[in-house]
Amino acid sequence: MNFLSVVVLNPFVDRFNEGGPFFMSLILICLLLALSFVVIGFLNLNKDVLKSKKMTGLASDVSILGLVFGFLGSTIGMIAAFDALEAIGDISQGMMAAGLKVAFLTTVFGCITFILPRICIIILKALQKS
Repeated sequence: MNFLSVVVLNPFVDRFNEGGPFFMSLILICLLLALSFVVIGFLNLNKDVLKSKKMTGLASDVSILGLVFGFLGSTIGMIAAFDALEAIGDISQGMMAAGLKVAFLTTVFGCITFILPRICIIILKALQKS
């Protein structure tokens, strides 16, 4: 293994797995789709303004979907954590904090999936001709 994969990528992979692969994968797909639509929008900026605007709208919709998946994953994670708390009965504060951390990982990733394409969308809209 090289330095980049150990130091930079490993913490992200660990957080991805902690957040639950199902919802984190859905959010990652939304992020990749939104960024792809933004890139297509930029590439068609001078050639086909109508297609560029369509890609801007699609990027916006997909980024919002990623945000919603993040909140849904977080809510389902919280319900699972409270179910486990109810089944165990008495639980330590450390265990509760760990459960809350895992539940909010999907929310953070969903917010990132919303914010990054949104910045690109704002720039793309500013560059689009009416």
